[in-house]
Amino acid sequence: QVQLVESGGGLVQPGGSLNLSCEATGSIWSITSMGWYRQPPGKERELVATFTSGGRVDYADSVQGRFTISRDTAENTAYLQMNSLKPEDSAIYYCNSDLIPRAGWLPSTYWGQGTQVTVSS
Repeated sequence: QVQLVESGGGLVQPGGSLNLSCEATGSIWSITSMGWYRQPPGKERELVATFTSGGRVDYADSVQGRFTISRDTAENTAYLQMNSLKPEDSAIYYCNSDLIPRAGWLPSTYWGQGTQVTVSS
């Protein structure tokens, strides 16, 4: 059973920082992509940052220069360092990964349970 386990959300003042982590657990043969999406209140889910299957790193324009995605491939873990946070960054942040659970299987898409990030004074 594959799970994406997130941690690190919380309440922070504008200008502050948070670091989110996402660990893929369970039966994992390989990870083809891994990253973060967010869903602000009343809005649709949107890409924040991701390692793509082609080996690129993509960022949303709104977080470029403030957020940094990194990963520990040995631990199947991705991180999102968020600096200079703004109230408009408030959202539920979801980890996302396309991965292959077993050799010979096709990739499947998995989502974490989400972690709340609130930026407010």
